[in-house]
Amino acid sequence: MLRGASKAPVYDGARTKDAEPSRLHVDAYGEAEWRQHGFFSVLERKDDKAAVMMRMLALGQQTTWGNNERLPDELDLSLNRANQCSQPDEFDNFARQHPQAGMPYAVTGLTDQEYHTVSNWIAQGASVPEQTVTLSPALQTTVNQWESWLNRDSDRYRLVARYLYEHWFLAHLYFSDQDTNEQTVFFELVRSRTPAGLPVDVIATTRPTDDPEGVFYYRLRPRLDSRVHKTHIIYPLNSDKLQRLNQLFFADDWTIKKMPSYDTDYAANPFFTYNAIPARTRYQFLLDDAEYFVRSFIRGPVCRGQIATDVIRDQFWVAFQAPEHDLFVTDASHQTQVRDWLTLPGLDSDLLSLGPDWVSYRSDRNNYLQHRQLAYAKRYPQGPDLDHLWDGEGHNHQALLTVFRHHDSASVIKGWQGDSPSTMWVMDYPLLERTYYTLVANFNVYGSVSHQAKTRLYFDLIRNGAEANLLRFLPAEQRNPLLHRWYDNSARIKLFTSYADVDETTPSQIKVNPGQPLADFSQQVLAALTPVAGPDDILNRCRQTGCSSNNNEGETAPSEDAAIYQLKRLTGVTASQLPAIKWLPEVTLLRIENGEQRQVYSLIHNRDHSNVAFLLGESLRLRPDNDTLTVLPGVVGSYPNFIFNVKQQQLPDFMTALITLQEPEDIHGLADQFGIRRTHPDFWFYFHDMHHYLQETTPLEAGLLDMNRYLNL
Repeated sequence: MLRGASKAPVYDGARTKDAEPSRLHVDAYGEAEWRQHGFFSVLERKDDKAAVMMRMLALGQQTTWGNNERLPDELDLSLNRANQCSQPDEFDNFARQHPQAGMPYAVTGLTDQEYHTVSNWIAQGASVPEQTVTLSPALQTTVNQWESWLNRDSDRYRLVARYLYEHWFLAHLYFSDQDTNEQTVFFELVRSRTPAGLPVDVIATTRPTDDPEGVFYYRLRPRLDSRVHKTHIIYPLNSDKLQRLNQLFFADDWTIKKMPSYDTDYAANPFFTYNAIPARTRYQFLLDDAEYFVRSFIRGPVCRGQIATDVIRDQFWVAFQAPEHDLFVTDASHQTQVRDWLTLPGLDSDLLSLGPDWVSYRSDRNNYLQHRQLAYAKRYPQGPDLDHLWDGEGHNHQALLTVFRHHDSASVIKGWQGDSPSTMWVMDYPLLERTYYTLVANFNVYGSVSHQAKTRLYFDLIRNGAEANLLRFLPAEQRNPLLHRWYDNSARIKLFTSYADVDETTPSQIKVNPGQPLADFSQQVLAALTPVAGPDDILNRCRQTGCSSNNNEGETAPSEDAAIYQLKRLTGVTASQLPAIKWLPEVTLLRIENGEQRQVYSLIHNRDHSNVAFLLGESLRLRPDNDTLTVLPGVVGSYPNFIFNVKQQQLPDFMTALITLQEPEDIHGLADQFGIRRTHPDFWFYFHDMHHYLQETTPLEAGLLDMNRYLNL
């Protein structure tokens, strides 16, 4: 609030040059510095007129909505709406043109008491207290130990610390072996001009791979801002982790001939930069916290907006190649032969570089994939077995992950959740590391259209590579039919012109039902990885008697929870059988009240695509009759699109009303009866109750949800 406002957008997919970053607590400090960066105050009076924030709130107070009524369609709630950022001398004109656009925008406003409190606060000078955190002696000692460990002098220590920093810079780090009775303090790993014992002085590079230019120290800085779910990606540190890192990185006697520089060539190819660190070490480090790394590029800054996310399917499962069967890890000759083909695009943001760079990187990727196929066929002439998939050492539940795309955002959860998807990924070390560096370490939110386009296009190749690796596990005769199913219609030409050919000759040791190859394969994987697969998904994969969506309402299932019994009616069917699926938002939260208790479920809309091979024109590739729902307990995603609140005894009526919807407009009638619209008088109670639910059920991962994509049903 002290920083104020700026007309310069952060997200801009059309700018021809990189923009200047404006990151809080990084690029400037204090009001004076932010004014130099072009931000203007929203808390100060100007020309005897109230502060901009006060005028926005006053405009909002002039607009009253009916109890839970639907908002006017002319109020744009879309992610890509044309926003306004009025300076004080522009505000009167803004208010005349947009009389219903006061603050808070398009939602139940402040009560009179709340409005009075904020008015008085602004009138009294809008004092914002300095945020501080005092670490306990034990926690401070732990921080000192880790900082000391990260700042050791030898080249081996320095190279490992650089590698860890580039992989942890986005993380909200916490010390999981501290006293659990204390409020958890989260930290970020930064590069500082000052050593331990002095205040942190952050070196504000655009990327973690940029040259810090001079002497620097790795420091752990407490995070003082509110936890926001969309950016709250956690990573645990503890004594066991420190022991594991020492064992992984320093047990082997590897050496460094020359410390790598921070030149662009090194930033663009981590396999070259960190070649001295054994590949097995690097891969195992990523696997140990696979959920964090996949979450960092699925939920991180890169995955914002439809164009950024339409490279992936709405639901897919992820597994990882076992390190002992990854040729990049086990075969030094193979690693040397392919390493130069793994250079990553996007660091050159010049607009004219887009075309030539893209052709070059695509060619390198396809050369690598062709060489990889030949190398694996030679090393494993009988093909892979299930043992070639990483089993999490029998205890790590991050060995199997599920990704859900929610149109313009995405989320990751442990285990294979939901019904068998139409596609799966198998990621090896080069795929996982390239994905991380392309979409996280080297991605610049403030980058030009050239940078953003090359990043997005390369992710398309990564997805294709992960799918090609999965196909290798299936019988040779099953590969092309599946590939053509994934790249149907308009994608056929891209399949033949942009991607490397899939190996159709080398066999697989895994036999599957040819009628349901992926479903059969997935069942074999789940059986083989039972210790880390988690509990059975009875909501979405139960096909036994009593699980059908066609059950009569009068039937009872005394051994099942009543909510689960009802919600099963939504799963295992497509929208051609249950049309309501097509009209539900991407993420609907269902709150079921039972006295003082409540349960929360996420209804996740999985949209079917003929292919996801293109940057634009997604609507032309949708096949809505094939859409499905995944129903999961808890809150999935950071951006709920709608909340239904249903009393336990009303649940059968709600389900019947939902299942019998016949037209798209009928969803509004359901919202009339059970919905919590933006105009509901208790909207904020229900919305924040989702946060309270997260705090109760997953306290470490809990963060404030973003209502910016809450729909007007």
